[in-house]
Amino acid sequence: MCALRIDFLSALPDSFDSVLNTGILRIAQEKKLVEFHIHNLHDYSDNKFGHIDDTPYGGGAGMLIKCQPVFDCVNKLKSERDYDEVIFVTPEGQEFDQSLANELSLKGSIIILSGRYKGIDQRIRDRLVTKEISIGDFVLSGGELPSLVIADAVTRLIPGAIGDSESALTDSHMDGLLEAPQYTRPSEYNGMKVPDVLTSGNHKLIKEWQESKSKEKTEILRPDLLK
Repeated sequence: MCALRIDFLSALPDSFDSVLNTGILRIAQEKKLVEFHIHNLHDYSDNKFGHIDDTPYGGGAGMLIKCQPVFDCVNKLKSERDYDEVIFVTPEGQEFDQSLANELSLKGSIIILSGRYKGIDQRIRDRLVTKEISIGDFVLSGGELPSLVIADAVTRLIPGAIGDSESALTDSHMDGLLEAPQYTRPSEYNGMKVPDVLTSGNHKLIKEWQESKSKEKTEILRPDLLK
């Protein structure tokens, strides 16, 4: 049984394939740590042309995704299994951060709904959605990219998804700080040397250096995190 199942609901399902079948996301599926299922909202349309959008009441520019296809799709999925969350990705939602990624990685099954056009009917948000998430204060053409960002951030936290599990635990934001500077071979390149402490073999000093540099880097680049 997989550790996590994510169902994506989208008007553009082809947007997901290449990313979900690459790198850690592909490996995690092969290890049966996660399942990804993509659902085309047009398949649930009650319109013979497959339309899922209509003009908003009260006027205004743009089109909205209608209730019917989303409700039918979600209700079908819920009739087959329980879901811990039904997530709608929107610039208006809760800011996505490492803490929220950690929380979602512990779930069993989640649905992520990608918006399109001008948005979605408010009744979908009122009755179906349990959590609204934003990846930043900006607007994209649709919710597919944010959905993939969430899936990637969550999947890499599942034990076994990354070969070196400690790598994920020492990433930026895992402890509320940015990651310390990293170096690899050679120890000197074009006159630029790796800090001596990192080649000293003294693990206690290395850890102290990394903690100090992590705090220093956070103070310079993201002082808001220290508040």
